[in-house]
Amino acid sequence: MRYMLLIYNDEAAMASAPTEKTYEISAAYGAYTEALKKSGAWLAGDRLKPTQSATSVRMANGKTNVLDGPYADTKEQLAGFYMIEATDIDTAIEWAARCPAASTGTVEVRPIWEMTEYLSEK
Repeated sequence: MRYMLLIYNDEAAMASAPTEKTYEISAAYGAYTEALKKSGAWLAGDRLKPTQSATSVRMANGKTNVLDGPYADTKEQLAGFYMIEATDIDTAIEWAARCPAASTGTVEVRPIWEMTEYLSEK
């Protein structure tokens, strides 16, 4: 089954981290990504640009509303993701616990709702 590991961190804290800490964090993510790839669990993953570069889109009364920047003001922001293949939720949680963000922010584990599941329910 596929799972998304959604990585949430405090952008302001990450932006103000000393350069050596940034290198340390990058190395930890590199090692984590390699471990996922070697295990065969890695399907995709990327870091996201800061929320200031985001565009939020909402439909209201048939009109498209476009807002630049983040829509919600929160302590932690969505910073990146991994899509993994895992046999079950427990295995996905084990991978999430190993993610560097688990010690500095939050890693949300979400199962992918496969379209084949949706179509078979109809």
